[in-house]
Amino acid sequence: MRAVAVRRGETTPKVIDVPRPTPESGEALVRTLRVGIDGTDHEVVGGTHGGFPDGAEHQILGHEAVGIVENPNGTRFDAGDLVVPTVRRPTEDGNGYFERDEPDMAPDGAYVERGIVGAHGYMADYFTSYERYLVGVPDDFATHGFLTEPVSNSEKAFEHAYASRSAFEWSPESALVLGNGPLGLLTLSMLVGRDDFDRCYCLGRRDRPNPTIEIIERLGATYVDSRETPLPDVPDAHESIDFIYEATGHAPHAFETVHALAPNGVGALLGIPGDESFEVEGGRIHREMVLENKALLGSVNSNVEQYKAARETLSAFPDWFIDELITGVYDPEEVERAFETGDDVIKTVVEFDTV
Repeated sequence: MRAVAVRRGETTPKVIDVPRPTPESGEALVRTLRVGIDGTDHEVVGGTHGGFPDGAEHQILGHEAVGIVENPNGTRFDAGDLVVPTVRRPTEDGNGYFERDEPDMAPDGAYVERGIVGAHGYMADYFTSYERYLVGVPDDFATHGFLTEPVSNSEKAFEHAYASRSAFEWSPESALVLGNGPLGLLTLSMLVGRDDFDRCYCLGRRDRPNPTIEIIERLGATYVDSRETPLPDVPDAHESIDFIYEATGHAPHAFETVHALAPNGVGALLGIPGDESFEVEGGRIHREMVLENKALLGSVNSNVEQYKAARETLSAFPDWFIDELITGVYDPEEVERAFETGDDVIKTVVEFDTV
């Protein structure tokens, strides 16, 4: 069967031929429909994130997928069911995080991730998965169900942000998303759709005209150009923010977020920076967090319950938003085009089959 993979020593994804997988007991065989591409996939291909499965000379890519159950193999699913797979799997030794259905909280080294580190991904004609790592989705998710995975990451970040404020009555009214890439736009749509937030902003570095800015404004949010209004200046230019969602991986943003937050505000960090060094005003940051009850939290991955929440959230997105977000659908043989970037590219997809 066809699979899109990157080989050791290479930095370009290619279509290779691999055997069709045979499901083990407790696994279902899934026919892949679509697999989304995000920044993590680019990092895996470039060799700056993730790692190959032990002993493998290639890594099958892809962690955002939607497919159809081909062979239920005794699982709770029926042939023809539409499903999305989660990403993390336990290492051979196993651990309590997976036993408690909390794989997203497992520390580095206690898991592998399909298509990212230590395990092959879903960018192939077929894949197998144990049923506990498959989430059923509606039939109309065939074209965009792969977005369940990134939306689930934001569901977790929201859940943890609210949990951090659960000791008192927190009534956020404003939100700022850092980054107008696909995750940032998905998260912005989620925030705009909540009753909590009257005012939403999205910070980016793109010139008009640009499709991401058009989406931001069509959602009813305000675009903030970081070249004109850097994050620390947002409170003066607009207002202090109750909730900030960082999706850029720009390391200074973690510390600049503290100043941009309103008293009692929360910043959720999801971008993964490199090992850059820079100076910060440590005393001021510490003082503001203490005297104004501010909080910063890191969040990565998600669990099955957050996938289920994402399923409901994704169902409520307007059709136009999904149409505008997905800017390219490619056959596996066109994968190099699918990985191209540019000002007009938001979210690209590799399509293996249709319903």
